[in-house]
Amino acid sequence: MSLNSYQSVDREQLAKDISQIHKQALADIGPADFEHLKRMEQWGKICSLIGYATAWIFPNPISALLISQGSFSRWTAVGHPIVHKAFDKMRDTDKNYTSKKFAKGWRRFLDWPDWMTPAGWHHEHDLLHHYNLGEETDPNNAQHNMEWLRQSTLPMWQRYAIVAFFSGIWKIIYYTPRTHKELVLNAARLQGKPRPETTRIGAWSLFTPQGKALWLESVLPYTAYRFVLLPLLFLPLGSFAVVSVLINSLLAEIFTNMHSFLVMIPNHAGDDVMMFDEKSHSKGEFYLRQILGSVNYPTGSNFNDFFYGWLNYQIEHHLWPDLPLSQYQKLQPQVKALCEKHNIPYCQESVFKRMLKAADIMVGKTSMLKPAVV
Repeated sequence: MSLNSYQSVDREQLAKDISQIHKQALADIGPADFEHLKRMEQWGKICSLIGYATAWIFPNPISALLISQGSFSRWTAVGHPIVHKAFDKMRDTDKNYTSKKFAKGWRRFLDWPDWMTPAGWHHEHDLLHHYNLGEETDPNNAQHNMEWLRQSTLPMWQRYAIVAFFSGIWKIIYYTPRTHKELVLNAARLQGKPRPETTRIGAWSLFTPQGKALWLESVLPYTAYRFVLLPLLFLPLGSFAVVSVLINSLLAEIFTNMHSFLVMIPNHAGDDVMMFDEKSHSKGEFYLRQILGSVNYPTGSNFNDFFYGWLNYQIEHHLWPDLPLSQYQKLQPQVKALCEKHNIPYCQESVFKRMLKAADIMVGKTSMLKPAVV
């Protein structure tokens, strides 16, 4: 987007138009949206069930892929909208599907078994990412986070290899420690304490608040659940069954990491996606940044959207994160038309094309766009 067109967007009218669409969407929310959530939850459970029902036979990628899809959809299609409070205000909704109950306390591994804690995910994603999109304070700013690789002296092929390797372990190596880091920083801020020093080594140390929480609340519980308890359930079928489930579980974990990396990282990265040096100072500017800083993938059907975890509606999601996922299918054509009306680029491309663009950003081959200062 050119500087002239960026500056010429009528932000006040844009905010009015977006608010009007949001108002209509809120009035349209009803039992069908909750039924849609339950249906997508069932699809994910079926994937997990078939995956584990066959995982004991022998190590194989099919069972691992099904287990992976079940874990991925539990995060993206169930946990994601619920933690965003999409169903909190819906009448007659099962309270276990509201942000106040979902995955809280003993229900954590029943509702959302993952490395990340719900509290960490909520703070890092719902608050810091959504309200600082594209800024240096955005914890998901790929260009800023990968500056160490972008500025390295490594050959380009090695940089791309590092990104590829990172995609298979990124949830435990980066995402989960980052959520604990942000929780520690927020706790110090709320208590009026100086900002604590956080380092990459300290993130894994049992002698720092961040590292202790990482091990006791994420690494050890999830490892025990996914790689000890679940495989041991197959012990009556023999030791080979246990080993097969363990291997398939480890393979599924890699697949889940790669799948989520593929659809999440390109959502806000590319040489045609904007990042910003300053905070937005109006509702219209905030909405404009959500559009210019986000990327969609092909959209349309539940089957298609299930494999993207509804992250293919990233523009709509960043405009209205508190809506049920099913509403994004209805709103996407309206948002695209709205962007055309205001002469705002609406970025929607193949996820694989976008992954290449994101990788180019991460290795330093290209850079994100920035609004130029006249």
